[in-house]
Amino acid sequence: MKFTSTLDTTIIQSGYTATINHKGAELISFKSSTREYIWEGNPDFWGKHSPVLFPIVGTLKNNQYTHNGETFSLPRHGFARDYNFNLIHKSENQAVFSLKANDETLQFYPFDFELQIIYTIDENQLTVAYKVINNEGSEIPFSLGAHPAFALPENFENYSLAFEPHENLISYQLENDLLSDKTVAIKLKNNILPLTYSLFENDALIFKKMNSKKISILENNIPLLDFHFEGFPNFGIWTKQNAAFLCLEPWIGYSDTLNSNGNFNEKEGIQFIDSEKIFECHWRIVIL
Repeated sequence: MKFTSTLDTTIIQSGYTATINHKGAELISFKSSTREYIWEGNPDFWGKHSPVLFPIVGTLKNNQYTHNGETFSLPRHGFARDYNFNLIHKSENQAVFSLKANDETLQFYPFDFELQIIYTIDENQLTVAYKVINNEGSEIPFSLGAHPAFALPENFENYSLAFEPHENLISYQLENDLLSDKTVAIKLKNNILPLTYSLFENDALIFKKMNSKKISILENNIPLLDFHFEGFPNFGIWTKQNAAFLCLEPWIGYSDTLNSNGNFNEKEGIQFIDSEKIFECHWRIVIL
């Protein structure tokens, strides 16, 4: 059942500590002895830290989809972030959380799934891995995304992002929370994007394609951390006006387009897992 969990699990190694809340198996802190790297979750701006997006990313047209002739409703970014996960494994530097289909989830996502989120600290690195397990007798359609918010305590314009070479960033604009055909070219200089709040006047930057598999956050032109995200074809970058955080969001899938027909199996960016198979991917923070 959905509820607010006060239960946290902490893992530690090499002077780094990660804390995960059991609601949504959400990372709420990753810190060294001197610095916190994850947004505090101030509700005056945005009351989350790093929610998982499953089984959709973004918004469905009319918040509905059809599957095998039936209509189902799903809220923005799905439901996994609102459910309590079970802690199924814990060691000093690793914690594994699990959410399984239940009578309630089957009402709006009619598939027998298990979603595992695995947190592992290895020296100066935190890896967040996902396993989507198909327990159905047929394939399962789904999307999956991460939404970590990084704390930027200095003036926002003191920060910038470094992309890998040969990046050509085309951002798709939202219209009523759905993806339109309108695009904006995001200009880089020497693969660097200086951060300004004006970049986000029309909500998130949404990239259907990104060549980079690593983005670095720079503070006063000095690299602060590397964010690695192999296996995620889509990406979002987002903040709120005047907020001291930036979300780097690797996605498999994105919001419905304005002309979506609502058929879940035909949704742009949808992923499929064959019967009795497991889908795996991960992202990683490396502190510099």
